[in-house]
Amino acid sequence: MELVEIKRDLFTMPDEYCLAHCISADAKMGAGIAVLFRKKFKLSSLQEKALRNELEVGKCYKVDRIINLITKSKYWHKPTYETLTAAVSSMKEICISESISKLAMPEIGCGLDKLQWGRVKEILKEEFKQLPIEIIVCRL
Repeated sequence: MELVEIKRDLFTMPDEYCLAHCISADAKMGAGIAVLFRKKFKLSSLQEKALRNELEVGKCYKVDRIINLITKSKYWHKPTYETLTAAVSSMKEICISESISKLAMPEIGCGLDKLQWGRVKEILKEEFKQLPIEIIVCRL
């Protein structure tokens, strides 16, 4: 596993990268970088699943090349390191089952959700340590 932090707009990453971000189980995506994901990509299937209460905290859901980590139940809640770890573990399983070798993401859980990047980075390193995967963390 290789984790690299760069200064770059996440949405300019090449198409071979899956893009990961955190959302709530209600799939509101009304603030932060989730708004940009909602506008740039067709994530209506997630919103439909949310209406049917089918999105589970601690899981992630892939829509095209977007990996949506569900880290809290409602948009106004805050995730915990436990829910983030569970969602990252779910993301790892998707990467294994779909042979994904390139991920790009913001500092997940650290913007409006207020988690500390140092701890989140260690969670990513621990979960992905045995996988041949490149993770690019983009920040502006």
